[in-house]
Amino acid sequence: MKDRVYYVYIMTNKHNRVLYTGVTKDLYSRVQQHKAGLGSKFTSRYRVTKLVYYESYAFIEDAITREKQIKGGSRQDKIDLVDEMNPNWEDLSEAWEM
Repeated sequence: MKDRVYYVYIMTNKHNRVLYTGVTKDLYSRVQQHKAGLGSKFTSRYRVTKLVYYESYAFIEDAITREKQIKGGSRQDKIDLVDEMNPNWEDLSEAWEM
C-alpha cells in the first residue's frame, strides 16, 4: 500500500502581505493551481502564488487539525512559522520547476 502524505501550507503574494493557509494531498498540483489563478477566490483576488511554508502529515485528520490551528493563530504566529523554516521568504516551489 502506498503511503499517503498530506500537506499544510502557507502561501503569500509577491510582497508578502497576504497569508493563505491550506491543506492538500498533492502540494505540487495545488501550488500550480494557485499560480494559475485557479485557487480559491481569495487567492485569485490577492494573487497568492508564492509557497513559503509547508508541513507534511501521514494522516489527513492531523493535517486538518494543524491547518485549523494555524488559521486560528495570529498573523504574527504565521510569520514566525515562515521565518523559522524560510527566513528569506523564498518561493519554495521554484525548486520544482525545470
